[in-house]
Amino acid sequence: MLEKRSFTGIGANGAHPNRIFQDTTFNPYEVSFRNVCTHILARELTEPEVRRALREGHVYVSHDWLCDPTGFVFGALNNFGAFPMGDTAIMMGNTRVVGLTPLPARLKLIHQGQVVKETVGTNLTFVPNKTGAYRLEAWLHVDGEDRPWIYSNPVYVKAPSLSDIPLPFGELPPNVEIKKDLDYTDGKAADANKHRLDLYLPKDRKLAPVFLFIHGGAWRTGDRAQYPPLGNRFAKEGILTVVPSYRLAPKNPHPAQIEDVAAAFAWTVRHIGEYGGDTNRIYLGGHSAGGHLAALLSLDERYLKAHGLSPKSIRGTITLSGVFDLSQGDNQASVFGRDKVARREASPLFHVQIPAPSFLVSYCQWDYPTLPAQARAFHAALQKAGATAELVFVPHESHISEMIAFTQTNDPTARTIMQFIHGATAANTGDHHDERIEAGSP
Repeated sequence: MLEKRSFTGIGANGAHPNRIFQDTTFNPYEVSFRNVCTHILARELTEPEVRRALREGHVYVSHDWLCDPTGFVFGALNNFGAFPMGDTAIMMGNTRVVGLTPLPARLKLIHQGQVVKETVGTNLTFVPNKTGAYRLEAWLHVDGEDRPWIYSNPVYVKAPSLSDIPLPFGELPPNVEIKKDLDYTDGKAADANKHRLDLYLPKDRKLAPVFLFIHGGAWRTGDRAQYPPLGNRFAKEGILTVVPSYRLAPKNPHPAQIEDVAAAFAWTVRHIGEYGGDTNRIYLGGHSAGGHLAALLSLDERYLKAHGLSPKSIRGTITLSGVFDLSQGDNQASVFGRDKVARREASPLFHVQIPAPSFLVSYCQWDYPTLPAQARAFHAALQKAGATAELVFVPHESHISEMIAFTQTNDPTARTIMQFIHGATAANTGDHHDERIEAGSP
């Protein structure tokens, strides 16, 4: 049954009352289920979200009397994002099924009724070579015997298909004009291409709102050349879109990226009026690493101060699946190093203060691990400081697919961004809802 649908339950005998058969005691349901708990992984503790979690298989059951299972995680990871139990991941070269428990246990990964991997410890990683449902059981050794502790719902792995991700349109809309490879700062000759930007201009539009978009790529990859679909999408709707490149790590570690973004923003303030842009309506945004850079530029005034500007020049900031806290651990050490003070200084979360631009903070259902929690914490910090901020959750999108999907004409993420830029967003109310986008903080 689990091959076709998620299921939450655990079986027991139906003895009424207790019965002993061949020296084994069979308990009635009341006893059997007395210490079995259902753990619901809902985004919010509201009835609609609890029902959704149950329906979509974001649930596991456990014998809590053996040990508290809080911290148990099971799902699949790949370059597209993280897919928890109940969801489906595409099988690609780096897809792996992962299970984590709060203390060592015997972990059994089961596929089509067969144990395909077994280990003792707190984590299990498996690279699937077959599609289908994978589920995890965790057993504890108690009183001289192994006892079942946790039963997960399955995570599903499927073969890739072109229908999984909508392809961005590549046509140049008739009302859009493109200006490419404009220098926004001086630097070393070797860095010249990374110190250029592209403009996507709404034709015959004066005083158009401006959206400066910063690409992602873990601060180490990416380029403006990848984003014509994005530029066309927003310029078509009357938004002058600026897409700069910036120097990349590890050749150029932090703060090279934020310094380049500051220079690109300064160029935009001083020159965008020549292309029909409204300098009083410049919005800053970015995805992933670009979301981090957008937030940091908006909150740490020293980078714009070097150009004689301040964050007051930013009308609003849009962060899509951004990174806000680099203080934990030494991830991305090739970019930010390992010094704790320096990493904290590079974290937008610790620069939240007012005055600050209005913020639109989004994360998606299958985002990379830690990013949803970071988005919620960042949004909460903005609100606590008194800044205007809206939190948007995008269901049924991954870290990568959200960027491709919002180039489509009717994509709700694109509509939300356009509403924010055009001033129609009901910021700080938590009451914005869409068929795929839901606002509010868990």
